[in-house]
Amino acid sequence: MPRVKRGVTARASHKKILDAAKGYRGRRKNVFRVANEAVMKAGQYQYRDRRQRKRQFRALWIARINAASRQHGLRLTACS
Repeated sequence: MPRVKRGVTARASHKKILDAAKGYRGRRKNVFRVANEAVMKAGQYQYRDRRQRKRQFRALWIARINAASRQHGLRLTACS
């Protein structure tokens, strides 16, 4: 089986990570090893915050509906 030299593949994967780290501060934007950790952590935050955003909007909607219903002499708990 012939030997595989990974130059092109490695450069492509490094470039993908460094492009994702554009706009980060310090070595996080241009050193692969540091940028890779930063991008992975950012991905974890993205995953978590997609769920948190739904929670926050739900709380906001409940607060708004409650405030609007109180103006009409009702309570949110009485409506549902």
